[in-house]
Amino acid sequence: MSIRLNANEAVVKTVKEGLKRTGGYCPCRTSRTDEYKCMCDEFKTQIADKEFEGYCHCMLYYKSKD
Repeated sequence: MSIRLNANEAVVKTVKEGLKRTGGYCPCRTSRTDEYKCMCDEFKTQIADKEFEGYCHCMLYYKSKD
């Protein structure tokens, strides 16, 4: 398993700017709760699933199974 940033630099830049603006909360969510603090609980759960491969909700991180 490996986790990497999205290869699309424009996406990474946009999401990182959003994270700065929201104090580290997922900029794609309207709620500012602990579960949406980056790296969000949703992606942590997906990381724990050995069969999951894909992006986090805001597409900042990608998890591969290799």
